[in-house]
Amino acid sequence: MSLKMCRLLNILLALLSRFLFAVHGVLTVWRVVAVRDEPMYWLLLTGIALLGVEMAVTLKCTRNAEWKWFSPMVFLYLSTVVPSIWFLELDLLQSKLPVNTSSGSDLQLLSHIPIAAGLAQLDPENWAAGLEQTMLIVLVLGRWLMPKGDMSRDQLSQLLMVYVGLGADILDIFDTFKEPEVKTNRVVILVGLSLFTWAVMQFPLVLTQTSHAKAQPGFDRSSTDAGDPGGVDRLGGERCTTCCSSEVWSLLLTVGLQDGPFLVYRLYLMVQENVLNQLMIFFTCKNILVVLLEIYRILVVQCELMDLEEPGPVGTPFSRAQSQDGEGRVQSCQP
Repeated sequence: MSLKMCRLLNILLALLSRFLFAVHGVLTVWRVVAVRDEPMYWLLLTGIALLGVEMAVTLKCTRNAEWKWFSPMVFLYLSTVVPSIWFLELDLLQSKLPVNTSSGSDLQLLSHIPIAAGLAQLDPENWAAGLEQTMLIVLVLGRWLMPKGDMSRDQLSQLLMVYVGLGADILDIFDTFKEPEVKTNRVVILVGLSLFTWAVMQFPLVLTQTSHAKAQPGFDRSSTDAGDPGGVDRLGGERCTTCCSSEVWSLLLTVGLQDGPFLVYRLYLMVQENVLNQLMIFFTCKNILVVLLEIYRILVVQCELMDLEEPGPVGTPFSRAQSQDGEGRVQSCQP
């Protein structure tokens, strides 16, 4: 009975999270259609339309109603929202005059809704900023609501907190477009939008933010049974057989997808375009510090793996911290 209840809860969470993504996706595409005045931009809703098919496949083929390393739902949502943000930002770039948002029939219909009456009075820049900010909020809420799959609650909470930090860094890229030095620079804005697209691709990758559970206090990593053919330790985790652990891959992807490119972009704006303000300096220093800390963490994890996998004396399977006495018992060399 409990399994059925869990399955039903997963289905409800899957429906709720996809509904949240669909509402924001439709609103974003509607704004693009209203600005461009071209019905063909409704084709951007293809990704949202496929969410129903994706949910059916996910519920049928997965045990916990969610894939382990990759989230097709988030990818389909981003495939709708990211191109829409491109169109909105390029429209702001191409026209220095405010777009008339009160003459379109869609906006006139919206103005008759009491709750949304104020939306019709927003200028295009506020519309774009609002959709960009709510996109990252929806990503966090959607990830929170959707079934957690094979992740523990502790891993999910860490993932959500990292998402919030990533979102603040990404949103600052859009703020640089408002600087007088670059607001009409097409190349700089295109590069910034490309970096934004590149950075949000880490959201569908669950691997980029999750890692193996840490060992319990008092657990001796060198006490792994060498005769275990499956390479499983006492904690039930599989022994790492690749060159890097999942945590290292997570750090490498974070550096390559966000902190590294953002650092280069901001340094270029400061040196070449003379964009100097408090936020620019703060986020540049933050990117430098984060890159250094991530490199340091990668070295630490790799050194721990090397110490763990290094064989003991005379080819025994024990680590350097252990030796055998004359009767074959394991003795610790450490006091």
